[in-house]
Amino acid sequence: MSDDTIHALSSGALPAGVAVVRVSGPKSGFVLETMCGGLPAPRRATMQRVRHPHSGALLDMALVLWLPGPASFTGEDVAEIHCHGGRAVVASVLEALAAIDGCRPAEPGEFTRRAFDNDRLDLLEVEGLADLIAADTQAQQRMALAQAGGALGALYDGWRSRIVRARALIEAEFDFADEEDVPDDVSAGMWADVARLARDIGEHLDRSKGAERIRDGLQVVLLGKPNAGKSSLLNALARRDVAIVAEEAGTTRDVIEVHLDLGGYPLTLVDTAGLREAGGAVEREGIRRALARAASADLALWLVAGDTDGATASESPPEDLAAELWRIASKADLAEASDAGGAPRHRISVRTGSGVDALIADLARFAEDRMGRIGEAVATRERHKVHLHTAVAALEAALHSSRPLELRAEDLRLAGEALGRIAGRFGVEDLLDVIFGEFCIGK
Repeated sequence: MSDDTIHALSSGALPAGVAVVRVSGPKSGFVLETMCGGLPAPRRATMQRVRHPHSGALLDMALVLWLPGPASFTGEDVAEIHCHGGRAVVASVLEALAAIDGCRPAEPGEFTRRAFDNDRLDLLEVEGLADLIAADTQAQQRMALAQAGGALGALYDGWRSRIVRARALIEAEFDFADEEDVPDDVSAGMWADVARLARDIGEHLDRSKGAERIRDGLQVVLLGKPNAGKSSLLNALARRDVAIVAEEAGTTRDVIEVHLDLGGYPLTLVDTAGLREAGGAVEREGIRRALARAASADLALWLVAGDTDGATASESPPEDLAAELWRIASKADLAEASDAGGAPRHRISVRTGSGVDALIADLARFAEDRMGRIGEAVATRERHKVHLHTAVAALEAALHSSRPLELRAEDLRLAGEALGRIAGRFGVEDLLDVIFGEFCIGK
């Protein structure tokens, strides 16, 4: 498959002002020679006529880039045709490329896969690039940039290098004890650094607790009795009519989600069915889904309407709800909600706008507190955290001095392998390089 030359539209949806068609593979230069009349200077945009390779028909006037490998995104020869973004223009260019023998349309993610296979990107950078493309908020953007830029991989590589050095010292003590350059008990002094490394990784995991929430968004569920004002509040926070609002009780039968950007932090607001003893099967299913979402949410807003009687207001929300629950007195323009169930955190009126801005500011502070100010490289995925926990456990096992040195060395190997798996880096030659380079063995 790597012998094929692949092509695809790499820019956004059509129509557009400009469309970027990317070509990667051994025939990229031939594509430009055949369709554009020759190769432009490397890495310099040149205006050229783009023609069909067989008929010679003019397809467009376009900016053309020639990026010879390995100094390209994929590590292969790459050509880019920046043509006009009309559907007919792009379709004709893609059709012309497919008419060249050895060229085919790219599979999803294939350009990035080739970049990984050719060591242009590691797994962390690949994941960071995907997160950057999907980023909706500034917090997601900052975190994805740090990972896509290699900051996370550099951190883990540094830790792995410390483990490699520790293993090298142990191996040197085992295998090269009679060499003059290797002192006796050379491995004894490096265990303090292993202990520091275990602490460093543990602290990194603590700092990473909010990272997954930045990627996926905090889950905030609106709960309450029918006609408590949940759907009105959802529409007000979304600033558009997402949910149907009516006087009839039980209007919302299913879960409705809206994704918001609060102060640069992503938040998913979930409207749910009103909680009551319902007779209909559809409404019962809606209530079941509401409770299921609330059980896994980061925050639940329990709405009690201002026109609710005291007995209803005193009812407590169901058990096993979100990690945190705020009581919200809604419809404050109608009457002051009873405090029988506890003083509300906010009193709001969607109709007049009273209290809504204060609630939004409070939600933004909640998001910032939960996610933290992520300004550094952190573990963003569960896969990262699993391998990091494995590395910490192996390092802690290696620190038990009562165990044989051979087993402690094996624990260090497992720790290094766990870190290497995060970025997709493996190999043993770096270990030998440390041994022979640091102690000048065999000179």
